[in-house]
Amino acid sequence: MQTFISTPFPVSLILIIILVIMNYVSQIESLRQKFHEVALMITDPAVIQDQPRYVRLNREYHDLEKVLAAADEYENALKNLEEAKDIAFNEQDTELRDMAREEIDRISQIIPRLEDNIRLMLLPQDPEDAKNVIMEIRAGTGGDEAALFAGDLFRMYSKYIEMKGWSMAVSSFTEGAAGGYKEIIFNVAGQNVYGTLKYESGVHRVQRVPQTETQGRIHTSAATVAVLPEADEFDVQINEGEIRWETFRSGGAGGQNVNKVESGVRLRYLWRNPVTNQTEEILIECTETRDQPKNKERALSRLRTQIYDKEHQKYIDDIAKRRKTMVSSGDRSAKIRTYNFPQARLTDHRINYTVYNLPDFLNGNIQTLIDQLQIAENAERLKEASL
Repeated sequence: MQTFISTPFPVSLILIIILVIMNYVSQIESLRQKFHEVALMITDPAVIQDQPRYVRLNREYHDLEKVLAAADEYENALKNLEEAKDIAFNEQDTELRDMAREEIDRISQIIPRLEDNIRLMLLPQDPEDAKNVIMEIRAGTGGDEAALFAGDLFRMYSKYIEMKGWSMAVSSFTEGAAGGYKEIIFNVAGQNVYGTLKYESGVHRVQRVPQTETQGRIHTSAATVAVLPEADEFDVQINEGEIRWETFRSGGAGGQNVNKVESGVRLRYLWRNPVTNQTEEILIECTETRDQPKNKERALSRLRTQIYDKEHQKYIDDIAKRRKTMVSSGDRSAKIRTYNFPQARLTDHRINYTVYNLPDFLNGNIQTLIDQLQIAENAERLKEASL
């Protein structure tokens, strides 16, 4: 008959459990109470009529729901751990004791991960993450080659957006002389779009032999990507009576409406910058659809987003100063990535991440890099919170 020699339960795990009880139980209980309060408020007719408040409470409800789901998973893990310990120390059957010890090892390994997950969720979240975005890709230095590269980036993001099941609509674009785009602006809608794509803001550099190069020399060009959180209608105040509208005929090849119906719209709006106290004219054109009212609606959306972006630039700058990693600072002048075609190499300079699968990356398979950027940012946030 084998004898079971009981070993002390790991001190480190005991300390984790004690710390969790001390640090999280009271917070989780207060969050549960808050969750029930918010759940009641979003069913109140008075709250539903107040759209800004209703949308804000809905976001808070879903955020709390995720935190409490993670807390439930953690508590279940602790409960299962206690049950496995009881079997390992008290059960007479050797096979059951062995199974219990394996369960203790398994749960002991996942508890720190669950703990970090909860700790991260309890940190203040970026309120912009859940929003849809307006993306702007502009050719930088490099002439025709920069425009071609801007086109490559647009195709890359288009494929990624399709993989994610998001929707995309192009607002405006200017084609390059040799192909690609001098500028292209498009909307992306879906779940947690800004929280995912915000890492793409910045200068993207390409190193390759252009099609026009006869001596095989490698040229360096660049394109700038801006990812702007789309403003909700109530995020900014616009006096629509002061908007000057113009209509024009859309250009392009073919189509019954092209060059015949004035479906394109041009919006001019004078806006006072609260930081500089200077008046600026904002000019927006939209030829996205053949329906003039829809183009007006989308032009208004872009106007709201531009004003929102300008008014929140100080907030973005403050974040950039606080984050040592600059992972998602919103700084559009920072060189964030190099695409080296001769070596099939892609390097993200913010986290010193290099892979040699550039063709696959340009086919829209960019999630792995976004995951690495999120991990780096979360590690920085946890480090700052501990300090």
